[in-house]
Amino acid sequence: MSDPEASHVLDNPALASLAGPHARFAERRGRVLRYPVDVSPWLALPAEPDADDWADLAALAGPGSEVPLPGFRGQVPPGWEVTFHVEGVQLVDDGLATAPDAEAVRLGPADVPEMLDLVARTQPGPFLPRTIELGTYLGIRREGALIAMAGERLHPPGWTEISAVCTDPAFRGQGLGTRLIRAVAHGIRERGETPFLHTGAHNAGAIRLYESLGFRLRLRTAFLAARAPERLADDRAAIAVP
Repeated sequence: MSDPEASHVLDNPALASLAGPHARFAERRGRVLRYPVDVSPWLALPAEPDADDWADLAALAGPGSEVPLPGFRGQVPPGWEVTFHVEGVQLVDDGLATAPDAEAVRLGPADVPEMLDLVARTQPGPFLPRTIELGTYLGIRREGALIAMAGERLHPPGWTEISAVCTDPAFRGQGLGTRLIRAVAHGIRERGETPFLHTGAHNAGAIRLYESLGFRLRLRTAFLAARAPERLADDRAAIAVP
């Protein structure tokens, strides 16, 4: 019989991604994994990080660097400073109606400047110069201009995260984001995987939309960032974890 308390692969999706399908991107120090800084800000701590893990994270990030701690619910050690904290939710496919979209085109490296511009204007969440390498990104163009996009980010075994869903403000209200979510999800399902996504817990409108499309709430999580100590301890035992 399976243990109902056993951890799920989506409990720590960045760790599952970087130790699995996205291992080629992994930068590692000890048990700490992260994506290259121009690919994604996501990094992965063990489920219960100890003093060695925090020391490795500080060394990997560099003295005084700000690092994201998505999903972390514990307390940071002394010397670390929490700089950002917002509650979030994780939603999973629970009957999503997927379909390809005739107007959606696959985006490639040549499209990255336009993608970065669209992201800068719409703020869907982190999208960096090499994020496109994580999976398939689809876009919709009008008169040659990129006006909407969505794509794939984290890739735990058996799952793929839909991310960077955004539409130019001048074209909102036309259902372009919904169409792209369904199209990206269609590709994920075609591979035999299951779509999931994250959004802010405060984003009630987006959550209602996702639930109406066939996603369900799986997990309440948090998105944090913290600043590493300016001076890294030589003695790891000096880093006390609360």
